[in-house]
Amino acid sequence: MTITRFQIGQRMSQAVMHGDTIYLAGQVAQGAPGASVAEQTQDILARIDGLLEEVGSDKTKILSATIWLSDMDSFEEMNGVWDAWVPEGHAPGRACVEARLARPHFNVEIGIIAAK
Repeated sequence: MTITRFQIGQRMSQAVMHGDTIYLAGQVAQGAPGASVAEQTQDILARIDGLLEEVGSDKTKILSATIWLSDMDSFEEMNGVWDAWVPEGHAPGRACVEARLARPHFNVEIGIIAAK
């Protein structure tokens, strides 16, 4: 099977497609660093929408999501944005954990696996 990489950088590709499966790199709020958890989540989900569109998929085809929060006290704030974004009947498998993220101004990171 062919492997196709999108938005290739030295350290990582933002998306990798293998067959009909798409793996997104963990997305952080590049457009909202230091903003509230809700604003960071909105920024990340918009980035995910764009990446999925670029590879010929969309959020109804998400298989799995992993969400990292710098503080689980913001779980409900993040979920408020997430719940409004996920189309009804298309909730993916999901895990959410507390973790120290790569930069202190990022409070949310989301990784996605989707079908084409």
